Amino acid sequence: MDSKIRLGILGGGGDSLIGILHRIASSMYDQYQIVGGVFNPVWEENIGFAKQIGIPTNRIYLDFDKMIEEELKLPLSERMQVVSVLTPNFLHFPMAKKLLESGFNVICEKPMTTSYEEALVLNDTLKNVNTVFAVTYTYTGYPMIRQMRQMVADGVIGKVQKIDAQYYQGWINPIIHDKDLRANTWRLNPEKGGISCCIGDIGTHAFDMLEYVSQLKIKSVLADLNYVYDDNKMDVDGTVLLRCENGVKGVICTSQIASGEENNFIVKVYGEKAGLKWEQENPNYLYLMQDGEPLKVLKPGHSYNSSISLDGTKLPPGHPEGIFDSMANIYKGVARAVNGEKYDEGEFPTMIDGVRGMSFIEKAVESHINGNIWTDI
Repeated sequence: MDSKIRLGILGGGGDSLIGILHRIASSMYDQYQIVGGVFNPVWEENIGFAKQIGIPTNRIYLDFDKMIEEELKLPLSERMQVVSVLTPNFLHFPMAKKLLESGFNVICEKPMTTSYEEALVLNDTLKNVNTVFAVTYTYTGYPMIRQMRQMVADGVIGKVQKIDAQYYQGWINPIIHDKDLRANTWRLNPEKGGISCCIGDIGTHAFDMLEYVSQLKIKSVLADLNYVYDDNKMDVDGTVLLRCENGVKGVICTSQIASGEENNFIVKVYGEKAGLKWEQENPNYLYLMQDGEPLKVLKPGHSYNSSISLDGTKLPPGHPEGIFDSMANIYKGVARAVNGEKYDEGEFPTMIDGVRGMSFIEKAVESHINGNIWTDI
């Protein structure tokens, strides 16, 4: 354990998908050891969950402030080195800010904050401390997404002409059509979720992903959002047109009311010579499309892939990898940064990704409210 990074976790208790995802991902490369945290604001559930998953209870704290207070009393050799923030959106900013100010490295769920203003404050805070900050845009950890990014950078598809992302889910259907449920769900409460539900939750994934694989900056957006009901204050569906640097245009289509859809995230980049397409529900396949040529399918683990793709591949070709592996690759990159090792800038999303994500969310909502007009990021 002495050689492992000491990890604390905030939130993610009970049957939380995010909690399971982070805990398993952190263990995959044998570089982290969970030493404590606050899994739930209710003490009985907090301590009970720690016992359930086998975490020693001496560093399970009553609340976040108590955790900071007690951890800072410990010598550096015993103190938590990294803290993962897996709480509802409205807690991301105050927790991350205090963690940074107290000298902890931070892994934060997205959206990073509930406002662009908070994101800027957090960015300024990071500039004044010597710590690592990562935002878990999880899908950037997939080996074939990293291969896609490298192929675009290497000019395999030629000059980028169009970028396109679709992210469709249907999970909010049972909630949005029930007046009581939609009024009592935190994701549809602006005080807890921020100004956007769909764009803030999954649209920001699409935005970050398109900038990640194309390595272009999106400069302005035109959004048309759907709230379904007049008493619902947060979008659950939306389409956003994009204008990028170098004249490249694109589109993001997102929905949480796409009936029957599970987690249908598709990313496409089209160049003057070829196109690349990746589908999250079939993440081991990267499609290379060329006019007049047969469709080519690239798969992880083969020597024809880039070094960053192969570094994120744990198994031989033909053995499927998935969302846990993708998140684990982000944790792996953070571990390298925390340990002072050399790492590729594409190994984990940083504070800047989080800041740009918050700007995208606010500008998309602003564009819609102002009559679907072009709005600069």
